Amino acid sequence: MSGAPLSRACAAVLRRDLVLAWRRRGDLAMPVLYALIVATLFPFALGPEDALLQRIAGGVVLVTVLLAMLLALDGMFRSDLEDGSLEQLVLSPQPLAPLLGMKILAHWLATALPLIVVAPLLAGMLHLPAAVLPALLLALLLATPLLSLLGAVLVALTAGTRRSGMLLALMLLPLCVPVVIFAAGAVAAAQQGLPWSAPVAWLGAGLALALVLAPLACAVALRIALDA
Repeated sequence: MSGAPLSRACAAVLRRDLVLAWRRRGDLAMPVLYALIVATLFPFALGPEDALLQRIAGGVVLVTVLLAMLLALDGMFRSDLEDGSLEQLVLSPQPLAPLLGMKILAHWLATALPLIVVAPLLAGMLHLPAAVLPALLLALLLATPLLSLLGAVLVALTAGTRRSGMLLALMLLPLCVPVVIFAAGAVAAAQQGLPWSAPVAWLGAGLALALVLAPLACAVALRIALDA
């Protein structure tokens, strides 16, 4: 099988999912709105003390962005499953894993990327020092696609299951903990003026591993879920 048909199929899947996401852009605004609301409420709850807000700002932004991603994770394959296009994708002559990788990429671009764009605003609302912002953004750029890839495998496992949101959240929680620890560790080290390349390197290693294995695992899980 030549690479040209596969590349065209991947491009078509990516373009289709981005167009569909743009048509439902009202739903895509919900995670961003959620993150803005949560970041706005923290100063009211804890008080306007700069030292306290600066100390918790990095962790609050990270956790807020990652939780906001969970709001849209359950719908990664939902519309495709409802209209039957997911079954067509499984039956297509092209390898399933690269096609699912494009769907995961489209989901990340539509949900996580807007959250990363507003992350500097959230950090500014919590008085995060500007010198820490590069570490925060780099941690988010590595942590969010890693969670999307891990979440996609779990979404594929629960495909076709009614009310799978709670089950998905419970399954994803243990996988989120190491990602949050390394991302928050990088931000905390940057705030203390320490080297923060080691936690970022671990996140990068996890992302590289997930880029290879997660689409394959997602394809296997999806076939199992649809055959069940």
